[in-house]
Amino acid sequence: MWTRSLRLAGCVVWGELERLTRGLPRSWAGFMRDWDRSLRSANRPETTRYNYLLAVSQLARFLADEAVTDLECVAAAEDPVEVRRGHVELFQVWMIESRSAATALNKHKGLQQFFKWLWLDEEEIERSPMERVRQPKVTRRLIPVIRDEDTGRVLATCKGKEFVHLRDEAIIRLYYNTGARLSEVGDLRLEDVDLDRDTVVYRGKGGKERRVRFGPRTGRALSRYLRARDRHVAAGLPDLWLAERGRRALAPNGIKLMLKRRGRAAGVAGVHAHRWRHNFAHEWKRAGGDTGDLMLLLGWESEDMPRHYGASAAAERAQESQTRMGIGENV
Repeated sequence: MWTRSLRLAGCVVWGELERLTRGLPRSWAGFMRDWDRSLRSANRPETTRYNYLLAVSQLARFLADEAVTDLECVAAAEDPVEVRRGHVELFQVWMIESRSAATALNKHKGLQQFFKWLWLDEEEIERSPMERVRQPKVTRRLIPVIRDEDTGRVLATCKGKEFVHLRDEAIIRLYYNTGARLSEVGDLRLEDVDLDRDTVVYRGKGGKERRVRFGPRTGRALSRYLRARDRHVAAGLPDLWLAERGRRALAPNGIKLMLKRRGRAAGVAGVHAHRWRHNFAHEWKRAGGDTGDLMLLLGWESEDMPRHYGASAAAERAQESQTRMGIGENV
């Protein structure tokens, strides 16, 4: 009953928090649980909270491994209040070398928030060890859009009337049709879908809501899924997406894994939700759509975002414009 109440309260799923803290020293685990409570009280999205807590858990486990051969890491491995700048920099180097600079940057941001909380909210430390730790420099990579033919191949793996096929087609079509973030589709509730007006309410970063329209094919896929959902054992849950078996919802991370699995089955590499977001931006700009309207639809406040999303297809749009203008073909 306690774990169910936590789930309904919208916190990081109890099982995930338990997994992230399993085997950690009591001090690390205790601070992580308290921080999660603080993040929940600030209404931070579940995906954000999970990523933050994951970064802290990874730092704790890294320091524990280092403490075996490095005495300077022993105290920090037992208690986060003992973490110093050098410990974080060592962890950051390891992240860059074993993962990537982009992943290291993601961890850096999570740790910044954790130690800021330890410093300002809990007053457990006199200053944050992150103060003079530089963010890893990341070379922005262009994310290729996912073409219609590739989307068609992925959707072809969802053919069939089984619950899981109907669910997955509805999820994929929402990403393809609306350009939403992974968590925005993943965190949808049943009440967010309006089949009378063919709209869905997304909750973006900072909890900001926006209503977005979807097309006939997406509407049909949602209707078919909802009919199957009504017969599911977990139909009483408020979450829109349900796991194939059992009385539980399908979390955003589960959707992420599903998309990878569908991509492999279709023979399409690198399938993830953000590729459809880039595709949406590209097709919008290609059709001459207004940038301000695009920002409203995709939940952006910074004008840098429209330039970044779909940038991998910018050359293609420029070539199409060149051909249409016919410059240099008048004589």
